[in-house]
Amino acid sequence: MNNKMKAILVVSVLSVFIVANSIYIVDEREKALVFQFGRIVKSDIDPGLHFKLPFINNVRKFDARVQTMDQEEESYLTIEKKNLIVDAFVKWKVSDPAKFYVTVGGLISNARARLAQRVNDSLRQNFGRRTVKDVISGDRVTIMNTVRDAVNEEAVEIGVEVVDVRLKRVDLDPQVSDSVYSRMEAERERVANDFRAKGAETAEKIRADADRQAQIIQANAYRESEKIRGEGDAEATAIYATAFGKDREFYNLFRSLNAYRNTFNNKSDLLIIEPDSEFFKYFNQSESVQVQPQ
Repeated sequence: MNNKMKAILVVSVLSVFIVANSIYIVDEREKALVFQFGRIVKSDIDPGLHFKLPFINNVRKFDARVQTMDQEEESYLTIEKKNLIVDAFVKWKVSDPAKFYVTVGGLISNARARLAQRVNDSLRQNFGRRTVKDVISGDRVTIMNTVRDAVNEEAVEIGVEVVDVRLKRVDLDPQVSDSVYSRMEAERERVANDFRAKGAETAEKIRADADRQAQIIQANAYRESEKIRGEGDAEATAIYATAFGKDREFYNLFRSLNAYRNTFNNKSDLLIIEPDSEFFKYFNQSESVQVQPQ
């Protein structure tokens, strides 16, 4: 290889090296800064292919995607001086790479530390103005939005934007939880006993009304049966009176026979009276009855 070919090869290698150091690509998921001797000369860089001065400019890129920062569980006092254990997380992203580099050195760890402190302070303020009931039942969304806006005021100063703040879990302190659950249990037991007492009272009223209705029905049925029985007895008496009235002597004989049957319905029955007593009137009388031929 002669000197000319060596020179061409050297020039080609240098050209490729210079060109490689003269271009850079910014991804859509990134933000970039162009430095010149350690000083930022360009920060508003769109995604795509760009050129820079080789060996003079250098490029630093930052992840522009939404980051998730999990807050450690913290204890916050409510206005009632009760501790709440809160677990939260923050969604944030780099919005101004120049400020991000100048304030926190472009380090995500530094940005997270600043945001965590601000989120912690804002949560403490918001929980301190509310009761446990407000936090658990009604104001969680308000708290999250308020904390997000408050943290954003400081986040802008370090070149980041807080997208969202969420409360994953809000629990009472274990000791407070036991006390609250005990009160809730006692209250539920009181309500249950109240319902049982009202149910027992209603049941007694229903039973008493049912007993009263049963007695009324039985009394009406008995009255109706006695009325029917009386009417039957009256009708039977009338029939007997009509039948026996046609032959009074036969009626007396029939009554005497019924009396004999009722008196001597058992072999052990014994009656001691005078033979000529009225009771044996029809035994003492004997009349011959002649049957006339037909």
